[in-house]
Amino acid sequence: MDQNQSHDPSPHPRPVLPPSPEVAARARERLAALATPAGALGRVGEVGAWLAAVQGEVPPRPLTDVRLVVFAGDHGVAAHGVSAYPPAVTEAMVRTIVAGRAGVSALAREHGVAVTVLDIAVDADLADLPAEVGARKVRRGSGPIHLTDALTRAEAEQSLALGAEVARELVEDGAEVLMTGDLGIGNTTPAAALVAAVLGLPADEVTGRGTGVDDAGWARKRDVVAEALTRVGGRAADPVELLTALGSADLAATTGFLVEASTAGVPVVLDGLMSVACAVVAEAIAPGASAWWVAGHCSTEPAQAHALTSLGLEPLLDLGMRLGEGSGAVAALPVLRSGIAVLRDVALLSDIMP
Repeated sequence: MDQNQSHDPSPHPRPVLPPSPEVAARARERLAALATPAGALGRVGEVGAWLAAVQGEVPPRPLTDVRLVVFAGDHGVAAHGVSAYPPAVTEAMVRTIVAGRAGVSALAREHGVAVTVLDIAVDADLADLPAEVGARKVRRGSGPIHLTDALTRAEAEQSLALGAEVARELVEDGAEVLMTGDLGIGNTTPAAALVAAVLGLPADEVTGRGTGVDDAGWARKRDVVAEALTRVGGRAADPVELLTALGSADLAATTGFLVEASTAGVPVVLDGLMSVACAVVAEAIAPGASAWWVAGHCSTEPAQAHALTSLGLEPLLDLGMRLGEGSGAVAALPVLRSGIAVLRDVALLSDIMP
């Protein structure tokens, strides 16, 4: 792990050093020397070589400690017809994850991933849940971004710092791979707005159907994104100001988490639109951070595709998933483990040929 940067989540660009080019070159050499046709392992081989580089050794070590953090929060736009589900679902799903019964819970058990869900801005009282769930709560809900800022500047900075703190604690506890998950009705709307603001795209190109809204719902959602982009104006140039205006506490926390993980030299498997939208903002805060990330899956949300292109990342899976919760990242973990296995266990051509 390369502790190559400070932990200050300030908006000033703080470049992150990439994984070791020397180790990356040795990993590619080993991949090319395996007793397989050139390129036959495709992305599996490529991700194995990437993991060798981020770990700093060839062949890479098996992944035995993988952690997923689901940052939960409510979004003011949910009261404006942008979602097929009511905001109360957020609270219900936090409770379902705590109970180990959510979609991501089943996947995580199957693949050996430890799941933590954190109430960052759920618009409910969850005091009856384990104390660690709500210990870092910033506020209840966020402002409707087409009408007002989502957060105060202080809340955005607090959220960035707490996300960084969560990542730092997991790294210090031995996490080898981190994953980001999201939970919050209406969250694809601010996520789409963040992508549009950073990349300079119109609302039409980033607005998707989220939880499955009909045509009228999609039009309302597009209009909310467009109004939000107009309202924020030139403030998008400052990443913290952008999160203040168009984000939410849970999305800002995810951004801080991504900045800290890359700064610490620990790989992150990104999930769907929310984590990738935060990744675009994190890359603006810490240029080069994306070298430490891999895209778990291809979401059905159009903003994700634009964001991944800007980051130079190609999803490992395309299964039509749009659940969120970190489910796509967890589903991609077997691909990472397969990449490690082939670099570790496949014979070299020089070993089997006379």
